[in-house]
Amino acid sequence: MTGQDWIEKDFYAALGVSKDADDATIKKAYRKLARQYHPDQNPGDAAAEAKFKEIGEAYAVLSDTEQRQQYDAVRTMAGGGARFSAGPGGPGANGFDDVFGGMFGGGGGPNVRYGQQGYGSAGFEDILSQMFGAQGGAGRRPAGFGTPPASKGQDVAASASLPFRAAVEGSTVELTVDKRKLTVRIPAGVHDGQKIRIRGRGYPGSGGAPAGDLVVTVRVEPHPVYAMDGSDLRMTVPVTFSEAALGTTLEVPTLDGGTVRVKVPAGTPSGRVLRVRGRGVAAKKGTGDLLVTIQVVVPQKLSKKAKEALEAFAAEGDHEDVRADLSRRAAQ
Repeated sequence: MTGQDWIEKDFYAALGVSKDADDATIKKAYRKLARQYHPDQNPGDAAAEAKFKEIGEAYAVLSDTEQRQQYDAVRTMAGGGARFSAGPGGPGANGFDDVFGGMFGGGGGPNVRYGQQGYGSAGFEDILSQMFGAQGGAGRRPAGFGTPPASKGQDVAASASLPFRAAVEGSTVELTVDKRKLTVRIPAGVHDGQKIRIRGRGYPGSGGAPAGDLVVTVRVEPHPVYAMDGSDLRMTVPVTFSEAALGTTLEVPTLDGGTVRVKVPAGTPSGRVLRVRGRGVAAKKGTGDLLVTIQVVVPQKLSKKAKEALEAFAAEGDHEDVRADLSRRAAQ
């Protein structure tokens, strides 16, 4: 993505949000559109694939506070997105010369021209990098006179979608950024929305300064059984009423394809979490645990014999009022 893209593309419109939308609104809009236009949901649909890429680019910029501020500033100076002209734009109109002349030329006058190949050896990206990159040090020539000061290259934003298992175990993804094919290693345990920064893989710097970084926003596809909670894995396991009341030992599947035995104590209520140590995400900081949430399943249909047995059980109970304290706590 180039600086000219920032001027020409309306990222807010791409996500269908207003310019003053908060982070939560932007995230919600992105997720809705990402599900709608995801390539897996639209196989062979080039238009949907292009839209998916467009909203990914937009979210990568608007979800980053610093990049969003820079984008808003550039768009404001560009008059909301019109391409800069190389000459006067008519009465009351600001062209490229008018906007940047005062910032970088200091009295450039009508004969000074800034274009994609103007500004000495600097192009449009160099001008933007001077606006938001490193500032020139002592002894460097002021901007607008010959060679621009040294400044770090701009960061490049990209996005990658990973299956849940690949996110847990770590993966390598192939990305195409400005016609460059890049191989990016995604570490184990990456979370949905997490940004991975790869140093030096962005746009080249000017004046000998280092290149910018590649910032990859990772989208993790949900799993039907497991969910990540930090370095832990969570899952919900259904048990029968009798298993919960009398206690049992379960064979629980693990993400690596194996199983683990989990003891359910007698009298376990629905919602209780049982911990299996060392069966979570194997990350650099250590391996997390598997957290098993017990869900007591109430039968929807009972045979006549089962119903009679349950009625006998209820009659033999201790008749404890399990809601005795409910009203008092509700009044607090």
